[in-house]
Amino acid sequence: MRGFAARSHTQLILGVSALALIGAPGTALAQDAAATVGNPGPSEVTESQSLEPGETGDDIVVTGIRASLREAVDIKRDAQGVVDAISAEDIGKFPDTNLAESLQRITGVSIDRSNGEGSTVTVRGFGPEYNLVTLNGRQMPTSTLGDGASAPASRSFDFANLASEGIAAVEVYKTGRAAVPSGGIGSTINIRTPRPLDKPGMRGSLAVKGVLDSSRNEGNPITPEVSGIISTTFADDRIGVLLSGAYQRRKASVNSASVGFRDGFFGDNALNVAANNTWGALPDSSANITNRPEGTDVYEVPQSAAYDLIDIDRERINGQLVLQAKPTDTLTATVDFTYSSNKVEARDSSVGIWFNFGDTASAWTDGPNAGPLFYSENFTPGKDLAYSSALTANKTENKSLGGNLTWEAPGGVTVSLDAHHSTAESKPTNKYGSSTSIGTSIFGVQSQTIDFEHEMPVLSYNMYPGIDPLDASRITPTGNSFRNAYFRDRINQVQLKGHYDHDGSFLDSIDAGFSFVDNKVRSAYGFIQNDTWGGIGPASDIPDDLFEQVSIPDKFKGLSGSNTAGMIPAMYVFNFERMADLLESNYGICSDPQTGTAQPGTCLADYTVDRRLSEKTISPFLQFNTKFDVFARPAHLIAGIRWDHTNIDSSALVPVPTGVRWVSANEFSLIYSGESTFTRLKGSYENWLPAVDFDIEPIENVKLRASYSHTITRADYGSLQGGRELASNPRIGGGTGSQGNAGLLPYKSKNIDLSAEWYYGAESYISVGYFNKDVSNFIGVNQLNTPAFELRNPGAGPRAQAAAAALGTTDAIRVRDYILRNFPGSSQVTGTTDDGFLTGDIFATSEDPLLNFQINQPFNNDQTANLNGWEFAIQHRLWETGFGVILNYTIVNGDAKFDNTLDPNEGQFALTGLSDSANAVVYYDKNGIQARVAYNWRDEFYAGGAFDPTYVEAYGQIDASASWEFLPGLTGFVEAINLTGESRRGHRRSENFVTFAQPGYARYSGGIRFSF
Repeated sequence: MRGFAARSHTQLILGVSALALIGAPGTALAQDAAATVGNPGPSEVTESQSLEPGETGDDIVVTGIRASLREAVDIKRDAQGVVDAISAEDIGKFPDTNLAESLQRITGVSIDRSNGEGSTVTVRGFGPEYNLVTLNGRQMPTSTLGDGASAPASRSFDFANLASEGIAAVEVYKTGRAAVPSGGIGSTINIRTPRPLDKPGMRGSLAVKGVLDSSRNEGNPITPEVSGIISTTFADDRIGVLLSGAYQRRKASVNSASVGFRDGFFGDNALNVAANNTWGALPDSSANITNRPEGTDVYEVPQSAAYDLIDIDRERINGQLVLQAKPTDTLTATVDFTYSSNKVEARDSSVGIWFNFGDTASAWTDGPNAGPLFYSENFTPGKDLAYSSALTANKTENKSLGGNLTWEAPGGVTVSLDAHHSTAESKPTNKYGSSTSIGTSIFGVQSQTIDFEHEMPVLSYNMYPGIDPLDASRITPTGNSFRNAYFRDRINQVQLKGHYDHDGSFLDSIDAGFSFVDNKVRSAYGFIQNDTWGGIGPASDIPDDLFEQVSIPDKFKGLSGSNTAGMIPAMYVFNFERMADLLESNYGICSDPQTGTAQPGTCLADYTVDRRLSEKTISPFLQFNTKFDVFARPAHLIAGIRWDHTNIDSSALVPVPTGVRWVSANEFSLIYSGESTFTRLKGSYENWLPAVDFDIEPIENVKLRASYSHTITRADYGSLQGGRELASNPRIGGGTGSQGNAGLLPYKSKNIDLSAEWYYGAESYISVGYFNKDVSNFIGVNQLNTPAFELRNPGAGPRAQAAAAALGTTDAIRVRDYILRNFPGSSQVTGTTDDGFLTGDIFATSEDPLLNFQINQPFNNDQTANLNGWEFAIQHRLWETGFGVILNYTIVNGDAKFDNTLDPNEGQFALTGLSDSANAVVYYDKNGIQARVAYNWRDEFYAGGAFDPTYVEAYGQIDASASWEFLPGLTGFVEAINLTGESRRGHRRSENFVTFAQPGYARYSGGIRFSF
């Protein structure tokens, strides 16, 4: 784990966080925090009251942290199978920005962060794609724009869309159950929202909060958060209305030092030649290489590196309206509408370098996974130093309208009819696109180096004599791209459930139900691009006052290497919108781009990929719940079966490329005719999903559990898509592409769970759990090396061969200059570098060889994986001192791990996200004062890459909060997240080959809450 000391701040901040129904006594919380997933009624968990020794039912009025912990204990103790939960009071009092930040405190749950906030969750080693999220038992649509450079495809639920205010409870179901919807082999996460009739009368809260994020590159503005909730009932508590809302604004910065990479190589170049993987490989011998990897040593070389200064402005709005009516004692009607929007604008200013793999020098660590100590390259005149600006401005909007009728019929029967219409939509918020980038450069780099011997990569360069990299008058506009992505997920769901309470001595109850889910997804993507990397026009076309010089080393304080001599000292930044409008006015970069077309008057690219997917699932279930005694001790056996049948109809409209342009030293660009082709694929599958839960209380307050179940997770939307798509910017070594498979079966897991729990107090327990999952139907990737659409390689034909023979070098800049001068009929000159080399486009001809593409297609392979582990937890109240501790540790083991020493040309099957995790919390709750200090830790994990693995290193952070109810109903509080400013880092096969390093900063907030 890497980190550095926290930044100190003396400024006092006032602010607040609102919470649903705070201040309610613990006896009233059980209904709110109980699950809605399994049964039609308001509670799946028995509404019990935990008592401390010596307490009676008349003297229990527990609030605050103790109330929330007591409720979490009740849910865990009384649930069927293995369930962990956080109640509303617990979430509201913890220093979190959203639900993901809160969920990480549950045993076995860890999170991934985006823009400095919790975004997605991993449960027991299974990442966000493997977890199903429901809202009040309803399957929720998901929407995200992904990497911004391709059509969105993820099923992952982004918890950054949700504020914690207004949430009653979050429950994590770790074992499968017939009554629980299918879709999560990691877990099913159910988000509970409050209902007015659960707590008759009028109550609520109002809060105002100020947040100071110390990560800001320019100043530390305090941003507001306002939230509130009101719930009331009338007409003898037969009609209820609840309204909640939250507004949050956050400004922050995330600075990142990153290194891009080529594919892995063997030390022996004969092996690389056999694998057709030689571009970028080290020469067999060179005086400029120290400790060169040999034989089967595996190594990777950098292709690019950059320092990115990213400023973020996030606005989140949440709201919910709930109407309930109870016309009779046995009939309850509920109508609810839930809304959330999350608007994020990220401005990325960067300085970057690229390698051409010509005259290089390097030094390496020992094998078998050799890592670079440094990597450098010398250039002939004309090499660029890039100053770029990128803008990502998108909004995700979620809407859910639902209704529920619950009838407590005679004879112990309860029937529930539930339906909802929910949508999730993500799209850009400006006229430029969802992910955009504008490049500028100063030409004249003589050499450049990456020093890998520090926590962060240290970038440096030398310019040719007379070239000043900080002379704004030399900055030339170059290439640019405007990507436009769109994603919409619509789910219509109807559920009919019945519950029968039986008075027999063995059969306790029966649950039965039917669900129909109609899921429709649209994922679209288009881009316009100008590959004018040699310059779209002269530097004199851009006014110098557009650029602002900023320093770099101070933006990476706390990372070792940030004060290294020779590190790039400064860079130029510029306003994206002003530059885009200027380039459009001068060169028509959006109205007349080299690639693609845009909507009139904007830079919003027309969609060239438009995918539609329809997924319809019918799912009946039946579950028997029994109770009996074993040696005079109470026991339960729950057995059920669920049957899922899913039909998939997938169609895609994809562009057809007609040619190839060689646009820069190592980059091609595809030429499109504007025509598209439409394809359609269909598939279906069905699964029987049994589940059995057994528990026994062998001695008082001790529970033993055993569960067996089958669960599934459906393939991501991108894998199910129809059609073939090629990446638009191939390299000299070839291009890449993908095509889908609508016939993919879902992942399937056979699960065993064992648990032993001792509840020795109302807020205290010790538990040990073991889990084992055997997973099959994994989705692998077939990588087919093949030509596509008769596209040809302009960098390897007769013209390139003639240039190399005439010049005596294969230097790409010189070869391109030769072709542009001597073959005007198949090329187009667009400019000249300061060193006199021509720039422009070289078009592929019929005499050039076919261009190779690596086409990836998903398929269900025969790989299986075993994942198992242990969960240890203790929650202990230290008598009447007000203090308590919470400790948990999760060990995750798996047999599908990436082997860094194997052939880098062959993809490997490995599970992402597997890592141990731990939490330690100390709290105080007494006399109106509450305080909490929490430490959360996650070990290093494999983040992905079938051929080229990436790893995220171990990370831990400390959060703290304190509050004081100084007047009845008035509470002041302060909070801090990442108090010690821990940094984050990732690497490739070798720890030396850093992929990213980001300094960490603390975030502070404080304020006042009014409750009534």
